[in-house]
Amino acid sequence: MKGEHNAVIVLAGMIGAGKSTYTKLISETLGSDAFYESVDDNRILEKFYEDPKRWAFSLQIYFLNTRFRSIKAAFLHENNVLDRSIYEDALFTKINYEEGNMSDAEMDTYLDLLDNMMEELDGMKKKSPDLLIYLRGSLDTVLGRIEKRGRSFEQIEGNQGLLDYYTHLHSQYDNWFDSYDKSETLIIDIDNHDLENPADAQIIMDLVTKRLSDVRLNKISV
Repeated sequence: MKGEHNAVIVLAGMIGAGKSTYTKLISETLGSDAFYESVDDNRILEKFYEDPKRWAFSLQIYFLNTRFRSIKAAFLHENNVLDRSIYEDALFTKINYEEGNMSDAEMDTYLDLLDNMMEELDGMKKKSPDLLIYLRGSLDTVLGRIEKRGRSFEQIEGNQGLLDYYTHLHSQYDNWFDSYDKSETLIIDIDNHDLENPADAQIIMDLVTKRLSDVRLNKISV
């Protein structure tokens, strides 16, 4: 199947939704390159969890820069899967602003920079992904997966503030998705699929390839 499905696919979803796992499955099955959001190279992420008011703005600028670089590279090659994209980055910034972790001036600076970057994407030959896959699941599901993957700084035990942050973020994801208009979309219910089960993995890939076929037919008919 390698090389058969030329498309730029982006994953979206809560922290802990499984975006990297889905990216690996989809990219390997379709023969695409994969772009992963690096945690090990991020010197700010753990600092943010320790002191969000001090580090929220720095973290969002870091993410904005790395996601901008990744999506530019993905658009150039037109055969990629990204485990998170620039399009949902503003949601995280909005939540941090609403949580009081960022000032008005920081929020305005971020939005101005984001607008500038989006104008650059609009000037590229390929301007948007072919498909965005939204991994939708309950808060209990994503909290369970966060606990299972075991990053100490992500754990909510004894940290009510972090639980409140996750809850706030989760409550806004459907609204963000409903307003997304850059590409065609596919929703995958992560409450009812486990990629460790080969049968579930096959179901997911059947959904993805069917949706990609529909997207291509729509483009041809336009």
